[in-house]
Formats: sequence, C-alpha cells, structure tokens
Amino acid sequence: MNERIRTREVRLIDETGQQIGVLPPHEAVKLARDRGLDLVEISPTAVPPVCKIMDYGKYLYELNKKLHEQRKHQKGIRIKEVKLRPRTDQHDYEFKKNHVVRFLEEGDKVKLVMMFRGREIAHANLGRQKLEKLIGEVAEYGAPEIRPYMEGRAMITVLAPKAQSGKRPSKPESGKPAASSEAANA
Repeated sequence: MNERIRTREVRLIDETGQQIGVLPPHEAVKLARDRGLDLVEISPTAVPPVCKIMDYGKYLYELNKKLHEQRKHQKGIRIKEVKLRPRTDQHDYEFKKNHVVRFLEEGDKVKLVMMFRGREIAHANLGRQKLEKLIGEVAEYGAPEIRPYMEGRAMITVLAPKAQSGKRPSKPESGKPAASSEAANA
C-alpha cells in the first residue's frame, strides 16, 4: 500500500476501474494522494504489478461487512450426545432411540457413547452389538459418519443426518389449538 510498493513500475487503475497505464510507483502514489485516496497493490504477481487507487479504509470496512453477512447466514454444526450402557433396558433404549431420531430430523449430528463400567469392558462386543442395532434402526434418518471405536472405557460413534432432513422444522405456536378442516368449513 502506498510507499510500501517496491517495484520499478506499476500498472495503475483509477477508482472508477479505468486503466491509466504503466507508471513509476512514486507518481502513482502522488496521483492517489492528489485525489485523497490510497494506492493499493491488487495483483503483486503480475508483470508489472497491478495497483488501484481506492479508499483503503472504506475497502476494509466493506470487506468486513461482507464477511459478517456470510457468517450470519451460516448454520453452525451442533452435536448432540446420547449415552447408553450395555445393560440399558428396552424401554430406556427406545426412549434414547427416539431422541436420536428427533435430533437427526432437526439436522443435528448425534454422538452415541456406550459407557462401560467395571467388568463390563470384558464384554465390549455386547455394547458394539447394541450400538450397531441402534445405527440400523435409525438408518433412514442418519448414517454413521464415524464407525464405533473404543476410547478408554467408552465406545463412540457419530451419526450425521441424511440430506433431506437438514431443515429445522418450525415450532408450533403454543397456546393456540390447531384449527381442523371441519371447523373451518362450518
């Protein structure tokens, strides 16, 4: 920028985008200063390097504003965690499976953790079977991103939602009953 440009000559573009020509950098800087703007090197690898006359502060502000807008529209990845045990009863298993299905439908990833206590670690294959069963039962909602693996006394896997379930459903308004079609026709 300005005096930091250390080449013999630069290709100069003015603030409207018109090419002025090839000039020595000190003349280009003088031209930019006369207009109350800065000389910014746009393409340093070109021969000769391309420089543009612009308001550098305004350029940085607009660039920051664009980045902020892009970040505003990004959806953060959320990971929900569901913990199981090898001896989890059928009702609790179904309850946790329903949570996994709901999380996947909402577009969140799910981290399944099979916790082993004490001597249960000797029967890690039972925990793996239970995890594989759960993965099979929720296969229409999500697919394993990471296959089950052991980490200390826990077996872990991560499920990612299927592509069509990426949208978050809108929450119904609380306190207002849904109008039935019969009531609307009456």
